[in-house]
Amino acid sequence: MVDAGYAVLIGDFYGPEAPENPEEAFAAMRTLRSDPAAMRRRLGATLDLLRTLHPDVPHLAIGFCLGGMAVLEMARAGQDLVAVSSFHGMLETSLPAHDPIKPRILVCHGDADPLVPRPQVLAFWEEMDAIGADWHFHSYAGVEHGFTNPLARDGTPNPAYDPSADRQSWAAMHALFDELLELRS
Repeated sequence: MVDAGYAVLIGDFYGPEAPENPEEAFAAMRTLRSDPAAMRRRLGATLDLLRTLHPDVPHLAIGFCLGGMAVLEMARAGQDLVAVSSFHGMLETSLPAHDPIKPRILVCHGDADPLVPRPQVLAFWEEMDAIGADWHFHSYAGVEHGFTNPLARDGTPNPAYDPSADRQSWAAMHALFDELLELRS
């Protein structure tokens, strides 16, 4: 993102008690996923910092996996963002949106993702339609969760990596951001 000319702030979900191994990371993810209100408060604090550092620039958010869920939670919480882009993110929430969503939404999803089966996809679409959200959903046939990660956590090749879906999803995000930022100029 920096190479494309964006200022970047990476939010820390976990705080001072960051997980040190995969088991702790999955436990922490389960805790965050089970309490979207707490996640929204943490993300709101991160956005407040970003707005303090860069008050006069359009704010965009992207996330992968849990981060993909996080950017959707920011949109659902009514955060004033231009756009959010979720890559192989979780779509489910216990706090669905009831008020209009401000940012444009791009979801890039692997259709063979076992963590986000089709009923969850359809429920997300229905949630977004019910509140009149401006959303795009790109689904890549036969592609699994984590399709943007060439390497697994241990450094070995990730069998779910899909170079085509990775390139296409990244290009879709840039096209959306370019369109929105050009419209704001």
